[in-house]
Amino acid sequence: MKAAAPIIDVTGLNKRFGDKHVVKDLSLQVSEGEIFGFLGPNGSGKTTSIRMLCGLLTPDSGSGSCLGFDVIRDSARIKRKVGYMTQRFSLWEDLTIAENLDFVARMFGMARRRETVDRALEDLGLTSRRRQLAGTLSGGWKQRLALASCLLHEPRLLLLDEPTAGVDPKARRDFWEEIHRLAATGITVLVSTHYMDEAERCNRLGYIAYGELLASGSAEEIVRSQQLVTFAISGESGPGLAEALRKLPGAVLVASFGSTLHVSGHDDALLERSLAGHIAGLALHMRRVDTSLEDAFINLMQGSRDQFEMPA
Repeated sequence: MKAAAPIIDVTGLNKRFGDKHVVKDLSLQVSEGEIFGFLGPNGSGKTTSIRMLCGLLTPDSGSGSCLGFDVIRDSARIKRKVGYMTQRFSLWEDLTIAENLDFVARMFGMARRRETVDRALEDLGLTSRRRQLAGTLSGGWKQRLALASCLLHEPRLLLLDEPTAGVDPKARRDFWEEIHRLAATGITVLVSTHYMDEAERCNRLGYIAYGELLASGSAEEIVRSQQLVTFAISGESGPGLAEALRKLPGAVLVASFGSTLHVSGHDDALLERSLAGHIAGLALHMRRVDTSLEDAFINLMQGSRDQFEMPA
């Protein structure tokens, strides 16, 4: 049986703004029903990449398809087939929830708008708040309304740009339960996020830094690709311990996790020997731990350079 074509299949996409090369040779494939996560620091090109995929920006060069449409020639057709949720709430705060959804349905020229809006309200748990002004909603409810508006025209692809920024942990958890429910129906999701717990909920991930996709794959594949060994240092430590550990032979990365420090490196024996010698006689304990996804991404970030950084 022939495998289905990817929902997103692009090669060598580039975008410049003036002299800034914001996205560099982006190549990406995302399969139907997959949840693909974009991670990376602010200003790394995640939003620009998403906007090129959904037809809001035309790539300067490159090729590929989104939902079977050419990303260069068919941007108008792509825009009508995807649901795009922006970083900031972009609906009308002086309209009610129901009025917002009805307005979006009008823009799409949808027939049977009332039925469509009522179904969206029911599906996202908004029916009891249908007459509430959007401007009075909390971050979590605004997020839910924004998602409902993205789903009105029954898109096959959702592009979500940091959709859970600024909402509480319960709202984030509820949102991700909804995302997995949608993916189970065959909807494909590409989502950018800064949260490691959200990244681990994705089927596959891509780490983009300053325009370049540096790594992609499952969480386990990305961690494995960094070839790091990690030790946890805990106990009674004085000031300056992290800085001292960074200077040890074999130490590539030192990151704080609560009261524990994770020290990672590529040379297992050298790092273990350096750490054991340093903490000898101190009220500190050392144990080998699995390298976390956060360890892997911090290591990736260390190797990337901000293209917008002012020269010294």
